[in-house]
Amino acid sequence: MATAKISQKSVYLITIVASLGGLLFGYDTAVISGAVGALEASFITSLENDTVLAENSIFQFKVILSICILAIGLLFASFVLKFFKRSTAYIIIAGILILGGAIYYFQFLTLPGVLTENLRNSILGFMVSSALVGCIIGASMGDNAANSIGRRNGLILSALLFLLSACGSSYPEFMNIFPGNDLTSFIIYRIVGGIGVGLASMLAPVYIAEMAPAGIRGKLVSFNQFAIVTGMLVVYFVNYFIVSGQTEDWINQTGWRYMFLSESIPALLFLLFLFFVPKTPRFQTMKGNEKDAMKVLSKLNGPERASEILAEIKASFSRTKSHWLSFGWTVVIVGIVLSVFQQFVGINVVLYYAPQIFEGMGMETDASMLQTIIVGAINMLFTILAIMTVDNFGRKKLMMIGSAVMAISMIGLGFALYLQVEGLPALLLMLLYIAAFAMSWGPVTWVLLSEIFPNKIRGVMAVAVAVQWLANLIVSWTFPMMDKNEALVETFNHGFSYWIYGVMAILSGLFIWKFVPETKGRTLEDMESLWIRKK
Repeated sequence: MATAKISQKSVYLITIVASLGGLLFGYDTAVISGAVGALEASFITSLENDTVLAENSIFQFKVILSICILAIGLLFASFVLKFFKRSTAYIIIAGILILGGAIYYFQFLTLPGVLTENLRNSILGFMVSSALVGCIIGASMGDNAANSIGRRNGLILSALLFLLSACGSSYPEFMNIFPGNDLTSFIIYRIVGGIGVGLASMLAPVYIAEMAPAGIRGKLVSFNQFAIVTGMLVVYFVNYFIVSGQTEDWINQTGWRYMFLSESIPALLFLLFLFFVPKTPRFQTMKGNEKDAMKVLSKLNGPERASEILAEIKASFSRTKSHWLSFGWTVVIVGIVLSVFQQFVGINVVLYYAPQIFEGMGMETDASMLQTIIVGAINMLFTILAIMTVDNFGRKKLMMIGSAVMAISMIGLGFALYLQVEGLPALLLMLLYIAAFAMSWGPVTWVLLSEIFPNKIRGVMAVAVAVQWLANLIVSWTFPMMDKNEALVETFNHGFSYWIYGVMAILSGLFIWKFVPETKGRTLEDMESLWIRKK
């Protein structure tokens, strides 16, 4: 009895430590929301008054964007090589390189160094969403990091990147060790933090899953999603208390720095606590340290069960993985489109730009920050509701209901802004949208992605996750271009972008209804049979 008690206590403590990675994931994702206006004032507005600085910044923006596109291109080229025969893959990569390179060169690189409205909004959008470039890179590194340095050490690396990003983002001028100006320094440090987010998003749930006893694994892995939305809510409170009662000038000069610097506290705690938790038994066994693996397994599962689990772990290494198209294109496309729609419905626009959206509705800075706390609270409560109901209610129903409610609320919000019926109606529509997403497409997409891919092609999930971060980058980057475009604002008064997201919500619901199977109650073997039949 005493052993079981120690086991339960240990596994919960380990889960809490690993979930700090999820909390930092949410914290880093949402910290930008309170700083968008100040970042615009500090970095973008100054370009309008200094043509030399603007020209220099535009050149550096082109360089850093080209490097980011090259890095993402290499990542997706590696995916193409895993889907197709080498000769076919090279033809596809060359075709994309020539066509994409030509468009990028003539439509962007050759543009003069003049700060046009679209270029200004593009720089702002990329500055806000630049961490997502790092997320794509970090998520793609996750599998290699897990198998080379280990799950726990990968999380330690993630914590160090969080810490470096927190300090560098808050004082980019003092920590500028790069051949560029302060704007470039800020973007690079945000990308560094993004790599930490990408690693944590991949490694934290893997670490928890490998440490948790089978009977409570689902609950403990779900705790990571809860930690992510908790991190978002915590940073909304932090941002509110930083700006509360302060002048606009102070926020633009100092307040935004404290927002980014505040991340160093949970990052430091995460780093320190990780040194007190063990490496996973699976990694220890992979590296030939069966004795150490047995110690951990005995502590968490009891000596008798530990021997059985160790035998299962050793047997799992002998299973061969199949080609990524062993079950045809259908399952691959379904997984990728799920990831794309999760972002194209516009959730991260709300999470990143919430204070600016509320200020656009006529609210003061303090009030708009307070509204983001309500957004975070609704997000957390309905995520908990989804975790509690997904196994009973079914994945497909939750997703379709979520799509319908998101479509109604986003299209309604677009009309509220277009007709200038702002204030309470607009706020209620936004909260309705958050609630619908939080109990459907937020957590349930991850559940579906973990279930639809058969074990033999589990690696395809890395493609879906990378595409999800890429879709997030596209949506977050393009929002300022639409929302701040003078012609669109004059015609639609900020409502245009929300109609786009509303249409995407409709399409997402139709996609779920027509193409996504219900996975509730199905074993992974059932899923294999299903995809074989659909081949």
